[in-house]
Amino acid sequence: NPSTGYDLKQFMDTSTSNFWHAKLSQIYITLKALEKEGLVTSDVQEQTSRPDRRVYTLTEQGTQELDKWLRDTSAELPQLKDPFLLKLFFCARVDKETLLTQLKLQRELHQKLLNEYQTETKATIENVRENVPQLKQDALFWGLTLRSGELIEEATIRWLDEAIETINKEI
Repeated sequence: NPSTGYDLKQFMDTSTSNFWHAKLSQIYITLKALEKEGLVTSDVQEQTSRPDRRVYTLTEQGTQELDKWLRDTSAELPQLKDPFLLKLFFCARVDKETLLTQLKLQRELHQKLLNEYQTETKATIENVRENVPQLKQDALFWGLTLRSGELIEEATIRWLDEAIETINKEI
């Protein structure tokens, strides 16, 4: 469907953010690059009460590239970049209370995200699955990615609990 960069950002925030996110500025840079490659086209739509907006549409070539990418099999693991784990790696220099505060805060944040996945996100997917027949199969795959997010959060919370327990015993 034709979309603006802002529309894409809103969609990502409510759908793929548990495994893929982007800043609005990055979305616009990417859209311009895709247009340059002929994978999307854009039209400027005039608006009376707001600035004009640029609406992007996938081209036939863009659709072919998307299909090619979806069918491509990768034999590589993704590279993990986690600033908190990097910080923790060097935390021998940090006092126990500061470290425990950071770990407990991370636990709260991950628990909040898990709760969101298990309530709001799950309900949204179920609503689409039950009420939008043309997206029923899409909702199946959305549910699979949601389940991945839930399991990752559960594992992270378990690990944080173990880390807190270990630090309380060892330091």
